[in-house]
Amino acid sequence: MKNGSRLAALGGVVVAGALALSACGSDSNQGGNTANVPAGDIDCAKATVNSAGSSAQKNAIEEWTKIYSQKCAGANLNYNPSGSGAGIEAFTQGQVAFAGSDSALKPDEVTAAKQRCQGNNAVNLPMVVGPVAVIYNVQGVNGLQLSPETIANIFSGKIKTWNDPAIAKENSGAQLPSTPIKPVYRSDESGTTENFTKYLKATAPKAWTFEPAKKWAASAGQGAAKSDGVTAQVKNTAGTISYVEMSYAETNKLSTAKVKNGAGEYTALSADSASKAVAGAKVVGTGNDVALEIDYATKEAGAYPIVLVTYEIACEKGLPSEQAQFVKSFLTYTASADGQKVLTNIGYAPVPAQVLTKVQGSIKALS
Repeated sequence: MKNGSRLAALGGVVVAGALALSACGSDSNQGGNTANVPAGDIDCAKATVNSAGSSAQKNAIEEWTKIYSQKCAGANLNYNPSGSGAGIEAFTQGQVAFAGSDSALKPDEVTAAKQRCQGNNAVNLPMVVGPVAVIYNVQGVNGLQLSPETIANIFSGKIKTWNDPAIAKENSGAQLPSTPIKPVYRSDESGTTENFTKYLKATAPKAWTFEPAKKWAASAGQGAAKSDGVTAQVKNTAGTISYVEMSYAETNKLSTAKVKNGAGEYTALSADSASKAVAGAKVVGTGNDVALEIDYATKEAGAYPIVLVTYEIACEKGLPSEQAQFVKSFLTYTASADGQKVLTNIGYAPVPAQVLTKVQGSIKALS
């Protein structure tokens, strides 16, 4: 019954998505700015394919899908931004052709994914660099500066008011109110939460004593579902602070904090500063797997340290032929130079060239 309900919910999204994408693929070409974005030469695949996962990459997937469907008549991708945990589960249960996740597959997920891929490996393909913004809603406070320790103490509930001495010390001259801080966290299982808590654990281990996980562990604050829920809560509630992917912060015109990196710089959030952080990531996957290990304490000058990479998780082999052809075609486009150019226009950062070359090679090996 539980799986049936999940499938029914996914089906509702699929129907809505198919209708929307059919309109995008019409000759009227009313896709807004995306009609003018180059897509190069796409080796089109005609199919209707379902995918699910990371809500952090939703805006990127929507833009890519509009462009791809305009270029490729009869191609429909229906993406359900259900969250990384739900997306991986849908993938391993065979409900979707590929999944989006803000973290690479864990050992138990690798085993389940291999079964789903008919005994073949599933690969983690970095496709979107999504800087994690620390967003806040405090009237009269602009350019807030926060260190890892202060962020950890805010979200663990140790720092309770906006004029706390720790915040005041990092923001000399700011008119900080004495009002309570209201942390907001993701209530659903989320790769964004896992990356944010990895950052806190790596950079402020004494202040953040919880283990990194997709599920929020601290008791302070209030939960909100998915990225849309978090941004709405912060936008509409004074005194709030939260974490969300940069594109949501930009779309909702929310204030973002400058974050202190390993070099001691308070760095503003931007596509360029995020790419500098990911450029130093270590590839820890083997073969065609491109799982990355990010250095959250990076000392790279001008690097914004809280970043996540959204992976597309796909079978190397084992999908039905029509699905396999679509997944390879679509991901070939998203990993192309033209596909990556789309990201900087909608609040993301492109995958650094040295990593992207590896991703492109892995996609060529899909069959």
